[in-house]
Amino acid sequence: MNPISGDTDPSETRGQERSSTTPLPPQNVTFNRLELNRILNLYGRMVADGEWRDYAIDFLKDRAVFSIFRRASEVPIYRIEKDPRLARKQGAYSVIAASGQILRRGHELERVLLVIDRKLALV
Repeated sequence: MNPISGDTDPSETRGQERSSTTPLPPQNVTFNRLELNRILNLYGRMVADGEWRDYAIDFLKDRAVFSIFRRASEVPIYRIEKDPRLARKQGAYSVIAASGQILRRGHELERVLLVIDRKLALV
């Protein structure tokens, strides 16, 4: 298609020029659907037991954080973090206590969450 003949849409060429020169905005790290499903299942069980009351999710440039609160006005009692930079080292997932102590770190979210996942007790 010849740009002189008018057969092309001028916005197509401008869009191509813009996309090649404009840098992409930095992407935030997020939890995928399966990770959020597993975290929210655990959270829902603990809310039903009356142990947890609130949560917050933060998607930062370098990590994603799911914070768990006993009361909304307190500091989080646990933070579940996903840091892809550590994926080849200790593992991308970690559970951190309110004191800042890392309770467990690993490559699989399911195994990392076992540190705070209470087992069913026989009554």
